[in-house]
Amino acid sequence: MSHSVVQRIENALWGAFIGDALAMPVHWFYSPENIRKQFPGGIDRYYPAPHPHPDAFMLGMGYQPDVEKARAAGRNYDILHQHARFYHTTYSDFGFSLEDRDGEHGNATAALDKRMHYHHRLEAGESTLGAGLIRVLMRSIINRSGYSQDGFLDDFIRYMTQPRDNRDPYTEIYLRRWFEHYSLGEAPENCAEHQRRVWSIGSVGGLVRPLVLALLDPGNPYLATGMALGHQQLTHRSEMVSSGLSLLVPALLRLVNGEAPETIFRELLQQLPAPAVSGQALFQAYRDHDGPGNIPADEIWRLHMSFLSKSAAAQNPEYFATACYIEQALPLMAALGNQQNCDFIGTLRANAEAGGDSVHRGMVLGLLLAAGSHDVPEEWQTGLKNHQRLAKEIRQFAAIAARGDGHLAL
Repeated sequence: MSHSVVQRIENALWGAFIGDALAMPVHWFYSPENIRKQFPGGIDRYYPAPHPHPDAFMLGMGYQPDVEKARAAGRNYDILHQHARFYHTTYSDFGFSLEDRDGEHGNATAALDKRMHYHHRLEAGESTLGAGLIRVLMRSIINRSGYSQDGFLDDFIRYMTQPRDNRDPYTEIYLRRWFEHYSLGEAPENCAEHQRRVWSIGSVGGLVRPLVLALLDPGNPYLATGMALGHQQLTHRSEMVSSGLSLLVPALLRLVNGEAPETIFRELLQQLPAPAVSGQALFQAYRDHDGPGNIPADEIWRLHMSFLSKSAAAQNPEYFATACYIEQALPLMAALGNQQNCDFIGTLRANAEAGGDSVHRGMVLGLLLAAGSHDVPEEWQTGLKNHQRLAKEIRQFAAIAARGDGHLAL
């Protein structure tokens, strides 16, 4: 494997962590006006998580493991640790009152001055849990000199159920549902929730680790796509995530092998269908039902699974919801990249300032854009917390990818 390909793999990984940390302070700000108020100069550097978070409804999210069955099976179930007080659980007391409603989704939330940021107390340049789980995958591959599905699951369970080095309180719904199933005695490879039961499983965050895994075989998009889809199914059973990966894995590997990001992003914009329901209409449906959880199953399917084959809307980032859903997020990312001429930091800034699920979009955009870059500015690398340890892991992962056989571990 050429030195340039190995360098681009390293660049892609740096891009994911930079996109995560840059967007972290405004993650889930649904109102761009609130972003401008909080950050009048824009997201021009790494910032800590501010308090309060004007659009937050993390408080009171549910995590309901079966404690009795988990104990009988000898399985650890506490994945929240010191942050359990933020959630309604079967094993801890909830420490807050929910007396308001979110303006976009219509979900119950705390009074404005008590709305905890999803990444409460994270410092400037600090990684979210989503980025921390990229490192779990990377270290799993490094320690075994290749990818092992069972080995990753062991590392994943250990990382989530023991006190960890990542301080992020935001534990996504796919993680909470996964460990609820795990508490019931399900085999680890069968614990993933399905988007047909919980629509947020079809989220852009489900793309991140599979895309990183695909970097292990940059010369074989056929095999890399299969590996990515298999890894996805461990945590996200989602038609939409699979559809997204089928386009993004080949695109990422073309970038790693030297194709221009402007070409790739133009093609993605043409390939991705626009959702038939605009972001504005989607959020209005959520408000009308006092939150997405109250929408009937047939209606939620229509809202998320109807598409326009050709539409000028796909060129306009304002058409799309900034929420986590794949069908909205992927064309939004393609539109932002094209709008910013695939400038690495310019696109990541525009992504953060668009609001919504900017952290996960930022990780995917960071992977793609940095894979297509000759270098990643050093100040954005060294501005990340623990950047020296991260640099070592990135080099070790890229060295395994360079061998060309990292997919062969069992």
